[in-house]
Amino acid sequence: MLRHYLEFERPLMELEREYEELRRFASPADPKVASRLKKLEAKIIKLRQEIFSRLTPWQRTQLARHIERPHALDYIGLILTDFVELHGDRAFRDDPAVVAGLGKLEGETVVVVGQQKGRDIYELHRRNFGMPHPEGYRKALRVMELGARFSKPIITLVDTPGAYPGVGAEERGQAEAIARNLREMASMEVPIVAAVIGEGGSGGALAIAVADRILMLQYAIFSVISPEGCAAILWRSREKAPQAAEALRLTAEDLKELGVVDEIVPEPLGGAHRDHRGAAMALKEALIRHLEELKRMTPEERLEARYEKFRRMGVFLEGTSEDGKEG
Repeated sequence: MLRHYLEFERPLMELEREYEELRRFASPADPKVASRLKKLEAKIIKLRQEIFSRLTPWQRTQLARHIERPHALDYIGLILTDFVELHGDRAFRDDPAVVAGLGKLEGETVVVVGQQKGRDIYELHRRNFGMPHPEGYRKALRVMELGARFSKPIITLVDTPGAYPGVGAEERGQAEAIARNLREMASMEVPIVAAVIGEGGSGGALAIAVADRILMLQYAIFSVISPEGCAAILWRSREKAPQAAEALRLTAEDLKELGVVDEIVPEPLGGAHRDHRGAAMALKEALIRHLEELKRMTPEERLEARYEKFRRMGVFLEGTSEDGKEG
C-alpha cells in the first residue's frame, strides 16, 4: 500500500517498506523470514515510539493535516449505525464542506455535524478543503436545532482550516452565520459534545464547538489562526510557521493545560492515519462516556456549566512585582 510519509517520518519509510515486501513476497513459514519479520516489527515499534514521543508543535500540525488522516465521514461510518445525512440550509444551497444528519450511537439516536475535507484532489475541491461557506454553518444549525427540538444529543466533529474567506461567502453573511451558531449552541438544552479530530481553525471551528465537553484527538490542533497566517502577520514570512506553532500553544496538551479542552483522546501509535478503526474506537468510548455523564444532569445544570466553562476561558491572573508595580 502506498503511504504518504511526512518529513519526520522518513526514518520509518525503509523499515516499513522492507517489512511489507517481506510479508507480500516471502513465505512467513520460512524460519528466517519469520525471524526477520519479528526483528523488523520490533525496530519499527521502537522507532515510532522514539519519533512520536518528541514531536514539535509544527510536526503535530503536519500530522493534523495528514492527507490519510480519518475525516468526519470516516468516523461517522465507524462509530455510528443507520446514519442518514441531511442536506441544504433551506435558504441557498447545500455545502459539502459540512456533513450533518442523524445516526445511532450504541442504539441511541444522536445528531452529528462534522466538517469534511476530502482525500483526493476531486473530493478536496468538492468539499472546498473543509472550509465551510455560510450555508454550511446554517445547515449545521438547522440540523442541531432539529436535535434540540426532539431532545437528541448532539455530537460535532471539528476539522477545518477555517471558514471560507471568499467574496461570495462574505456577501452571504459568513460572520453572521458563525455568530448565530455560537449564540444558539450556547443556549441549547440538549447535551453537546465536540471533538477536534484534525485541524481546529479559528471561528470556522468554534462555530460548531460551543459544547458542554470539548474532546481533542492527541495529534489534533486547535487555534485562533494557522501557524502560517500567524507567521505572515508577525514576521512577514511563512517560513516562521514552526516558530509560530510553538507560540500559539495549539497542541492538545497545551489546550488541556489551559482548560480549553476537557479530554485528550489517545491516537494509535504513529497517528490516527495509520489505524482509522483504532482511532474511531477510542473516540467512540470517550463520546459515550461524556454523553452518559451529561445526560445525568438537568438542562438547567448543563446550561449553567456550559456558561461557566466558556467564561473561564482566557482568564489570567494579574500580580504585582517586587517593586509593587502591577505586572
